[in-house]
Amino acid sequence: MVRYILKQIKIASSRAYGKWFAKNVVEETIDLDGLAEHMSNHNSPYSKGVIKGLLTDMIGCIKELLLEGKNVKIDDLAIFSLGIKNKLAANSEDEFTVSKNVEGVKLRARATGELMSKTLNLEATLKKAQYINGKLTSTDDNANVNPNANQGGGDNTNPNVNPNPNEGGGDNPGGNDDPGADED
Repeated sequence: MVRYILKQIKIASSRAYGKWFAKNVVEETIDLDGLAEHMSNHNSPYSKGVIKGLLTDMIGCIKELLLEGKNVKIDDLAIFSLGIKNKLAANSEDEFTVSKNVEGVKLRARATGELMSKTLNLEATLKKAQYINGKLTSTDDNANVNPNANQGGGDNTNPNVNPNPNEGGGDNPGGNDDPGADED
């Protein structure tokens, strides 16, 4: 179940100013150790340690291949590739230098197979949530992205929910609060 809150666009220059949109609520971030444990609990003959070791090695190999200029496709997950973060365009080819015109590289991932939007939409169920006194609660207002979606059971409520859903990790702490904005 994907829980969401409603947010209003408050950027006056946005063409969507004053409009409302759904923003998913991230209830927990599972690290590599947690993923290995989760996988080992799915009737796997492999221990958490073996799975974690394999995933750790996979990550190192993906990085190595990306830095060699290759893309890496993991079926039903994503195609991983590197992109260049430009900081300033050069006036001519002769004036271009990496130190002046390139900020760095970034990791890109395009979903494939089972994780593509069209496939996820067939299975996703949305449930409206709200914060009351700093605690996340859900309403009874369920909606499927696809009315024929698989109805999962149970409520995966996490008592350690971040009361500020705009705090995240990495380079994108809050996402894009303007759904009308252009994306990379």
